Amino acid sequence: MPPAVTFETKCWERDWKRLLQTDRLRQMVDLNDFPFAEKILIINNVKNFKEVAHFADEAVRDGRLTRYYWAEDHAAEVLDFFELSRESLGKGYVYSIAELVGIFLCRTEFLLHFAGDCIPAGRHGWIPQALATFKEDHRIKVANLLWGGNWAEAESESSEQTRDFFKGYGFSDQCYLIRVPDFRAKIYNHPPPVPSPYPDYGGELFEKRADAWMRAHGHLRATYKHASYLHQNVPPTLGKRIQLFGKRIKRGAIWRINRLRNP
Repeated sequence: MPPAVTFETKCWERDWKRLLQTDRLRQMVDLNDFPFAEKILIINNVKNFKEVAHFADEAVRDGRLTRYYWAEDHAAEVLDFFELSRESLGKGYVYSIAELVGIFLCRTEFLLHFAGDCIPAGRHGWIPQALATFKEDHRIKVANLLWGGNWAEAESESSEQTRDFFKGYGFSDQCYLIRVPDFRAKIYNHPPPVPSPYPDYGGELFEKRADAWMRAHGHLRATYKHASYLHQNVPPTLGKRIQLFGKRIKRGAIWRINRLRNP
């Protein structure tokens, strides 16, 4: 009997309809080919929670979800537990609170998280091998699929490998399988490596802090060699596209003015 594993994903304003009004959520679960104990959705940063909850309730009724949570309902308790704050997370708060809430509330020993814009590239029963790796190598604290089929990149970031896994430093919030007690602890205040491999726009976000803790203690991740996940960005809304287009025009105008002033 394998250990109990929870499947979890999250949604926000720009992707909740894709998750809850299409068959994507069921596909995200089924492509992992594993009997999950629970299927959880963390709702974060949406304009109309009641509207999103209506469709989440439908997903619970038809079996796509076991339950769902509104991140803000638990944020204060979760931040206090992990000894974090909105201020310490900074810009990373919106990229971190759903993951922290999910870990805090998880009721099984293991948790598989996929970001809402990520999905396995095909059906593959990789989780039993990952669970075995946790048991065999106590340095392993997270397992994940290859990102976008990038075998060469995963190999270059590893320090060792087995038949099925690359092993090395790193952590991504796009896809992670973790043993919950390892991460449901006060581990998120280690100084990050310099230079940081994580984007500046994310501030002091969850994945950066998880990676810093792992590096500080010599913990490794195991990247499964034989299956990948896809990261599919949600297209910007028309209003956002217009805003971005306006910014490009403005930057171009500023550049031309500077060229005229300083030929």
